[in-house]
Amino acid sequence: MAAPFFSTPFQPFVYQSQQENVIPFQILGGEAQIVQIMLKPQEKVIAKPGTMCYMSGSVQMEHVYVPENEAGIWQWLFGKSVTSTVLLNSSPNDGFVGVAAPSLARILPIDLAMFGGELLCQPDAFLCSINDVKVSNTVDQRARNIVAGVEGFLRQKLSGQGLAFIIGGGSVVQKNLEVGEVLSVDMSSIVAVSATINVQVKYNGPMRRVVFGGENLITAVLTGPGIVFIQSMPFQRLSQRIARAVTSPNVRDNPKFFVQIAIFFFLAYVVVVSSIILTDI
Repeated sequence: MAAPFFSTPFQPFVYQSQQENVIPFQILGGEAQIVQIMLKPQEKVIAKPGTMCYMSGSVQMEHVYVPENEAGIWQWLFGKSVTSTVLLNSSPNDGFVGVAAPSLARILPIDLAMFGGELLCQPDAFLCSINDVKVSNTVDQRARNIVAGVEGFLRQKLSGQGLAFIIGGGSVVQKNLEVGEVLSVDMSSIVAVSATINVQVKYNGPMRRVVFGGENLITAVLTGPGIVFIQSMPFQRLSQRIARAVTSPNVRDNPKFFVQIAIFFFLAYVVVVSSIILTDI
């Protein structure tokens, strides 16, 4: 029998760690945050390319290809980077690095040891990590999990016992699901789920609506036990609304819009008629 819905209420994200050697870090800022990590000699941070904001003079930066990335060729074909940035403190003294979220997002520190050594994330959720963390982007072969758009083909998995930092847009809350407890979440609003949660995809409407786009058309049905992290403003949704505002001007703000459309169709008509006349001649 499923547990009552409010037996484990939603709550703000709270960082927890059982590691004996606590890694000193500090998250700075409000919406577009920066995580500042202190590095001992020979310690290193693995970060997403383009996210390094600042670092001490003793830290060396290098871009390397990660061979365990199982979907590297797919990422390259879809315009994504297949390298990672390594920030190594090569000095005998302590150093620091600042890694910034690439968008208006909050940074969540995740101790993978608290999640059984594995966490499933949305594509591009990973920001950086320290110690034993492996990031793999794999292609999901299950047809029911393939959704419209490139991002539907990729799944990001974090494994290991180290400390990882992931990003979530807007406000981020976490929900602890009991055994058999069911929660439905908009697919794009999920930041990450623990590997113990059973995830099923539900299409809310005809398949043609899913293919041609829309909002809240794909829902993830989560069944506990486990933990899910939910974001209020996914970057994909934010970018779509910005694009609509830029590319779809209001007619009152742009009265020449219909005139421009009419001129376009008139020119197209002239070209078509001219080609027909020239062909007959």
